[in-house]
Amino acid sequence: MARNKYDVDEVLQDKFDINQLKRLLAYLSPYKKRFVSVGFMMLSASAFTMLIPQFFQRVMDESIPQKDMRSILFYSALTLLAALYSAFSLRYKIKHTNLIGQQIIHDLRYDIFKHLQELPFSYYDDRPHGKIQVRVVNYVNSISDLLSNGILNTITDLCNLVFIIAFMLFLNVRLTLVCLCGLPVLAAVIIFIKKRQRKAWQIQSNKQSNLNAYIAESINGIRVTQSFVREDMNSGIFNNLSASYRQSWMRAVMYNFTMGPSVDIISAVTTSAVYVLGINWMIGGETDITVGILIAFTAYISRFWAPINTLAGFYNSLLTAISYLERIFETIDEPVKVRDAEGAGEMPPIHGNVSFEHVTFGYEPDVPVLRDVSFSARQGESFAVVGPTGAGKTTLVNLLSRFYNLDSGQILVDGVDISTVTISSLRKQMGVMMQDSFIFSGTIMDNIRYGNFTATDEEVVRAAKTVCAHDFIMGMEDGYMTQVNERGSRLSAGQRQLISFARALLADPKILILDEATSSIDTETEIVLQKGLNELLKGRTSFIIAHRLSTIKNASCIMYVDKGTILEKGTHDELMTLKGEYYKLYMSQYASLI
Repeated sequence: MARNKYDVDEVLQDKFDINQLKRLLAYLSPYKKRFVSVGFMMLSASAFTMLIPQFFQRVMDESIPQKDMRSILFYSALTLLAALYSAFSLRYKIKHTNLIGQQIIHDLRYDIFKHLQELPFSYYDDRPHGKIQVRVVNYVNSISDLLSNGILNTITDLCNLVFIIAFMLFLNVRLTLVCLCGLPVLAAVIIFIKKRQRKAWQIQSNKQSNLNAYIAESINGIRVTQSFVREDMNSGIFNNLSASYRQSWMRAVMYNFTMGPSVDIISAVTTSAVYVLGINWMIGGETDITVGILIAFTAYISRFWAPINTLAGFYNSLLTAISYLERIFETIDEPVKVRDAEGAGEMPPIHGNVSFEHVTFGYEPDVPVLRDVSFSARQGESFAVVGPTGAGKTTLVNLLSRFYNLDSGQILVDGVDISTVTISSLRKQMGVMMQDSFIFSGTIMDNIRYGNFTATDEEVVRAAKTVCAHDFIMGMEDGYMTQVNERGSRLSAGQRQLISFARALLADPKILILDEATSSIDTETEIVLQKGLNELLKGRTSFIIAHRLSTIKNASCIMYVDKGTILEKGTHDELMTLKGEYYKLYMSQYASLI
């Protein structure tokens, strides 16, 4: 059985792309001054606390044998001062690194969301919305810790490591070499698990994306699910996806947890070796090793492996984050295929003359939906587009709004090629009511005003009255201030269409596109609505897609479209006299009404 899109894993990259990490670091640039100040505080605190084992060594080898209480109190005071400064620096670091990290997360999430607003319809046609959402929310959240703590901790830990090795060498070179013997073993462990760990996190991100996509799809389609009694089957699909996600997660964290214990084991072995060899050399009469040096050195050993353990944790976080960054930057890099041409100008005030000249278009290469379409509409004319399902009617008006790029030909508005002007200046002068009447969460007033944010309340009410939406709105508990849920679930299909219609009309467009504008309106309301539309459409060029042919009898021109071409064109009376395809379609509908 063919799998749905939510269950299709995305392609994985085999190689670690360092450029993605560089791009992430570029987001740090605006905050580099604050980042440097935090780094300075942490490094100075680390340098200060590195002296504490030296204080222990002096106390053990000099102050205690000499019974010098003043020096003991002096070194104790310095130790307390170092601890207090370290605590203050840690508080400063936590506050500012989280501020920096969250600001970068905000910038990254804003960039991906802004880019999603510009991507063409074709991008959303090919992807489950849940897979898009998981990139904006979950994946960006997953790299939050890497930004807020990981990068700075890595820099400070690397510096600390240099400081520690320097102090260890200062104390005793031989003991330092014993301690460093564990590093090649750790390097071998990292090399062994690196590729496996990276691939495991890539697979986990895919499984998370699949699960999120199915959840979003199931919520949106819950009415259909319950209508066809698919609850048990859908639960089974969810169980499989969730189990797959759980297995991928457990496998990924297994590699993560391999690193920490490896560091701990190597640290314990080297520490034991330092104790055994150090005490053996001291008993053997070696003069360069004292009790104080051995105590100070073992203190440095714990400090030596602590940053390495932290670096290992950062490495784990980095591999996890890279698998998410691949998806985040993949979305940001998605080309905006429908965009302003270089040097595009503003669209002059539209009068409403529209011409299609030899327009050819297809959603897929070599599969044309429209073939060499040509026609002209003069200002104020109403053009109705009819034909069978899949004939290319909606595609025709989508091209006029520049939702897709043409394969060939031109579309002219008032003699201006729409591909040479900015998209925003074109669409601002057009009103579109699509077949899917989308209602946003918020008030009815806000939903109608969505097409014109500067409109007054009176203008909103006037638009609603024109499309016969006023009466049902006033019948709701709070009138125009009534809160509606996402996608308008509290409203009937007809009510949603009326609100969407008022939204389109409020924009006061010179070109009005109505895609199945009255498909969900009852016949009685349609008759009243038609009277308002006839007044409203005066002086505007309109394109009306309708299956109910009774609603377009008075159109200036009716085009019958089939298989991507205009088969017939004329007024209702002319096409009825022709007795062609339009006549057959009209008579079939009329007969069914009888």
